[in-house]
Amino acid sequence: MSATMRDVARLAGVSVKTVSNVVNDFPYVSERTRARVLAAIAELGYRMNFSARNLSLGRTGMLALAVPELRLPYFAELADAVIAAAAERGYTVLIEQTGGVRERELAVLTSDRRRMTDGLIFSPIGLRAADGAQLDVDYPMVLLGERALHAGVPHVAMANAEAARAVAGHLLSVGRRRIAVVGSSDEPGPSAGSLRTRGLLDTLAAAGVTHDPALVGEALEWTRAAGAAAMRQVLDRGVEFDAVFGLNDVLALGAMRVLYERGLRVPQDVAVAGFDDIEDGRFSRPSLTTVEPGKAEIAGSAVALLVEHLTTTGPGPGASVVAGFRLHVRESTAG
Repeated sequence: MSATMRDVARLAGVSVKTVSNVVNDFPYVSERTRARVLAAIAELGYRMNFSARNLSLGRTGMLALAVPELRLPYFAELADAVIAAAAERGYTVLIEQTGGVRERELAVLTSDRRRMTDGLIFSPIGLRAADGAQLDVDYPMVLLGERALHAGVPHVAMANAEAARAVAGHLLSVGRRRIAVVGSSDEPGPSAGSLRTRGLLDTLAAAGVTHDPALVGEALEWTRAAGAAAMRQVLDRGVEFDAVFGLNDVLALGAMRVLYERGLRVPQDVAVAGFDDIEDGRFSRPSLTTVEPGKAEIAGSAVALLVEHLTTTGPGPGASVVAGFRLHVRESTAG
C-alpha cells in the first residue's frame, strides 16, 4: 500500500499537521523539522494526493494563464514553461488567449471561468495605466510583462532595456555602426518594444554613434510577415546599414528572409540579432544571435508567487521579480 501522511508523521516524529505544512511549503517550520519530514517522505516514497488536498482546501487545483497569442513562439514556449512549473506543485493550467485586445483582457478578469481556477497568471499588452483599478480583484493574480499596472499585484518582468544594451554592445564589438531596428512603434507607455529600442539607442549614443531615424522599420504586429515588411521599408528608403536588430526573433527571421531575397549576405553584409531565443532561431540558417530572456525563471517565479498567495498570507503587495537574461552569439552575427 502507498504511504500516507500519517505514516510520514509517525516516522518523522511530528504531527500530521506539520507534515502538511512541509508538503505545502508553509514558511513557519524550522529547518531541522523540515529536513526530518523530507527525509521520511523520501524513505517512504510518499506522494501527496493533490486531489484530496484541493478538495479539503476548497480549491480546484487549476491555475489560469492568459496570454496574447499562442501562435507567437515566445508565448507558446512560455506557456510550456508555466505548465511544467505548475505541474511540479501539483497544479494544472487553463490557458486563455486575449489577442492583446484591451476588451478581451478586461473580460478575462471578470470571466466566470475564474471560479474554475485558483489564481491567474496574466500577460496584458492592451491594458493601460488607467485600467489599473480593474486589477483590484478578489483572487490571487500575478502580472507578466513591462507594465506594473497595480501596486498591489505581484509582477514578473524581463530585463528588456538591459538585454537590448547587451545586443547593441555585441553589434558594436563586431564593427557594426549602422544598425536598423525592425519592429519599433510609437506605442504609448512602457512596452517591450519601447524598452528594447531605448536600450539599443542609449548604447549607441554612449559609444558616440548617431542613429539615423530612417533605419527604423515599424511593425504593428510582431510576426515574420511584419518583420519582412519592416525590412522592406528600410531597404526601399535606400539608406545604408550593416546590422539589424529585430525586437523579437520572428521579426528578425522575417527580416533575414528579405535580406536573402535582396541578395544581401548574413552576416557578411548585414549582421542580424533578435530577442527571445525561440527554438526556430537555433535552427535557422544562419542560426540567430539572440537574447534568452529567462523564460523558465519567469514561469517559475510567476507560479511560485501565485502558489505562495494560495498557501500563505501572500507574497506581499508589489512583490516584483526581474528575470535574468543571456546573450547567445550565433552565426547571424559571428559568421
